[in-house]
Amino acid sequence: MAMQFYASPEQIMRDRSELARKGIARGRSAVVLSYAGGVLFVAENLSSTLHKVGEIYDRIGFAAVGRYNEFENLRRAGVRMADLNGLSYDRRDVTGLALANTFAQILGTIFTEQSKPFEVEICVAEVGATSEDDSLYRLTYDGSVTDEPGRMAMGGQADAISGVLKSNHRPDMSLGEAVKVAVQALGSVGGEGGAARTIAADQLEVAVLDRNRVGRTFRRITGAALTGLLDGGAEGEAAAEGDRAETPTTPTEEAHKPTTSAGSADLEDKPGDKPDA
Repeated sequence: MAMQFYASPEQIMRDRSELARKGIARGRSAVVLSYAGGVLFVAENLSSTLHKVGEIYDRIGFAAVGRYNEFENLRRAGVRMADLNGLSYDRRDVTGLALANTFAQILGTIFTEQSKPFEVEICVAEVGATSEDDSLYRLTYDGSVTDEPGRMAMGGQADAISGVLKSNHRPDMSLGEAVKVAVQALGSVGGEGGAARTIAADQLEVAVLDRNRVGRTFRRITGAALTGLLDGGAEGEAAAEGDRAETPTTPTEEAHKPTTSAGSADLEDKPGDKPDA
């Protein structure tokens, strides 16, 4: 009869934490911050079809880094729960805090009961009437929840990116200024020899929760509007503001878009990284 090796619960938890942290660190980063007009999401993403940023409900958005199939399952669960509560009670009863608590319970259960934890770090953001009312919740692989002070960075070298955000972020920034600060923070790491780098518009996924929009506030910024914002021209910000007239996709419609069920949202590994299985 073969002997089973004993491992203490502390060692098992450490091993699971190390596995999750390494998986998250391999991913490209994402930034979430408040600005005068709402909440901005900026993620470095080479794919135009696999989204790191999405809508959950009227005034609630979602951003994540790590393994795509894992955080997409969480987002879909959040959409279903929000739709159910909104229809059963009232749309105002669906809050970012309630969704964050639900995600925390799911992640905590998986971390303690499953042999492999989710390799994800996510943000649930809710836009308020003013910047002071915006809520940003960070959730980690073990179910921990923290309330962030108007800005946060996830994945990759998040600590260095957070330092740049802390130095440059202001809650009264315009959309153009907020995009510049976010892209500058993302580009401050990952260059050759530790130098800053330039990130092209087609390598970014950008979306906002627009506090001035009635009802559903989520909208994506793409194409000429995004390029104009990165170039710093007034025309770019005007084009981005003009996107409000577009009809957004409902959360339920987004949840039924065809997606892949394996792999990471980062389709190209950074130099020296091993590809995810």
